[in-house]
Order: sequence, then C-alpha cells, then structure tokens
Amino acid sequence: MNIQEKLAIPHNRLDAINAVLLDPNSRVMKNFLDVVARYGTPEEINHKHRESRKLENLLRQVESRNPDYIKDLRWLIEQRDRGAFIPVADYRQKVLGAAAQTTQFKDDYAVTLEVSALQYFPWVRVMAEQALANQTLMPGRYIAVRKMKESEADGDLPAIVAALDIIGASFVETLDTKGTDGSNPHLGGPATITGYFGGIGQPNEHALQWLDEFLYYYTNYGVQHVLNFNAGTILLGFMLYKLGVDIQFKISVFFGADNPYNALWIMTMAKLFSRDDGSSPLIGFNWSNSIHNETMELTADFRKVLGFEKVVRFEHHITEPQKNIVIQPYNRRADLLEIADHVANIAAKHEGGDPEVDVTRAHLSDVLDYFRAKDEVIASGDWGNLLQNYLDKVDAANRTAWALTERGLSFVAARNLHK
Repeated sequence: MNIQEKLAIPHNRLDAINAVLLDPNSRVMKNFLDVVARYGTPEEINHKHRESRKLENLLRQVESRNPDYIKDLRWLIEQRDRGAFIPVADYRQKVLGAAAQTTQFKDDYAVTLEVSALQYFPWVRVMAEQALANQTLMPGRYIAVRKMKESEADGDLPAIVAALDIIGASFVETLDTKGTDGSNPHLGGPATITGYFGGIGQPNEHALQWLDEFLYYYTNYGVQHVLNFNAGTILLGFMLYKLGVDIQFKISVFFGADNPYNALWIMTMAKLFSRDDGSSPLIGFNWSNSIHNETMELTADFRKVLGFEKVVRFEHHITEPQKNIVIQPYNRRADLLEIADHVANIAAKHEGGDPEVDVTRAHLSDVLDYFRAKDEVIASGDWGNLLQNYLDKVDAANRTAWALTERGLSFVAARNLHK
C-alpha cells in the first residue's frame, strides 16, 4: 500500500461525527440550536436579514439615529448615478497611456482593493471627494473594527452598510465578542502578555454570545460578513450556514493562519459543512503577516481541488499600522506583484499608509486606535489625525492599484463607481 493511502478517511468516521451533530440529547448541540431558535427558522432569519438590508430600511434606521447622514448618502447616490468616478478604462489610460488600449489585462486574477478600518461614516464622503478630485479609486472591500454598540447608537452602522451597498463594495464587521470585552478575567495588558499566546478568543459561554450577537446584527442591520478568529466560532459559523442561514465570515489575521496546513485544516472543515451547491460561509482567509508567497501558492492548489477557488478569497496585508502590530517598515506590495498573475481571488489589504508616508504624520497609525471610544477620540483632538491615517490607507490601496496596472494586472475597486 502507498503510504499516502493511509490518510484516507473511512466513511464510518463521518458516521461518528454525524452521531454527535444529530444527537438530540447532545447539550453542546442543543445550546447552539437554542440560540438560533431565538431568531426563528433559517428561512425566517434570512427574510429578516433581506428586509433589514433594503436601502429604504437602512435609511429609516439612519434617519432615526442621525438624520444629518441622509444628505451624504443622497449625495453619494447622485455621484454614482451621474458616473462621476473614473471608469476602469480611463484609469488604465491614466497609468499606461496609449499602451492601455493593447494590454491584455489579467481579469481572471483581479486583486480586490481592501482597506481597514473604516471606523466612522463621515470618512466615507471625505474619501469619495478625494477620489473625485484626484480621479483615483474607491476600494472594493472595507473592514470595520469599531465597537458595534457605539456604531449602532450613533447611526454609523446602518449608514456605512447603506453607503457600501450604494458604491458596490463588500463590508466586514468585527463583533464586540472578540476577546477585548473582558471575556478572560485573568488577562489585562502587557503584564499578562504570555496569557494571550493561547488566544484571548471567546472562552466558555462567549462563543455562543458571538453567535447571538452575529444573528442580532444579521437580522436587524443586514450585516452579513463578520470577522472570525476562534476555532469554536468558526465551527459555529459553518454549522449556522449548513442549517440554511446565509451568513458569511472571514478568518481574521488575529487567528494566526501562518502555514498551508493551518489552511488545509480550516478548508477541510469548510468542505465538510459546505452546502450541496459547493458554497461555504468562509469567503475570506486573512493570512498572518509572516507568510511568504509559496504558502499562498501551495494553499491555492488544494483550495482549487476543494472547489473553493472562487469561494474563499485570500486576504493579505500589504501595509500595517506603524504602532503595536508589526516591526516596521512593513510593505508587501512587491510580494503581491509577484503572485497576482497566477494565484486567483486575492484581496490586498491596506491597514496602514505606505511606511514612508505614515512616519511623517503627527499621529502615527496605531492598531490600538481601533479600540478607542469615539467620545475619547474627539476629546483628545485625534479625530482629524485618525481621518488622515485612514486616508493614507486609501492612498496605499491606490498605489497598489497603480502598480498592478503597470504590470498588466487587474484590480477590483467599488463596482458601482468604477465601471
């Protein structure tokens, strides 16, 4: 026997797994199903989601919390409808000149332009005005890491969901049950740093609290995509989708996926819980900052075999904040350019400005800014500084788009703006 054949999983092993999943007396399964049942059947849950995601209902939510935002959303619709943003063909002409007419761009390998983190709705209009003034691009994917309850209360949450639907961009939220909510009572700051090595995560009952929170925002605000960075909540997401609830999630960089075997484990579970149409709720896989291109190439091989090449996007950090996350200078654009012509479905995530720009700012970009309360940001005088940091990230995404275009490679910007 070929030694590799010993790795085959007999069908009776799957029978044993199903025995756990389908056991009506299993407490762990009952607890999961009880949370889901609070929101209705899968069909009812999806109906609530679709209704809450309709633009008129999102605008109603905005109107009740922050009516001043309505004029900015109307303005955004007006700019979109009159075709005010630079089309992709004109952008390519801007970069390449006449050569753009004869270049065969690799659209099958288009790289999604991604920015993190879009914390506050007012930043959307400033970003859009700069794109109009400079004939640059609005990214096609955005991440938020702000406190959800705060964002819900001041109207930013429904306003951002509405704005990104208007421009044709995908949006990922970070739920409050993310480990910084006091879930582990034994961890504090740097004095307990080694305690974080096992993962702050969602201990004990917090995994089900994450599920409950996800379903709340899914049904009330149309939030469909969230970050996921704990093995337990990843499994809960798979099971929820298998029941028929149309949620989606991405693996966060904080999960620490740093080798192809880590990816194989997660994608194997994704395949086991996939639907009959081959789909999975796992639509984004954010790699650790430490990986090199071969890891993505190796993973791309089995991602394709599993039928996930168009389902699971590789999300790779191109830039990072100056403070509290990586050794600087950090810029992986050159790595992206080397791989983007042969590995499909990649998102280039920009979480900092280009390092040489970032270091010139009065307030260096800092990942810890994500966890600050809005009132404190304003009181400290940092509101303008954080906006500048954010615009630097958008600029970094545009630098990536320019570099891709120079190579005859494609990008995905906001689909409704850049035709």
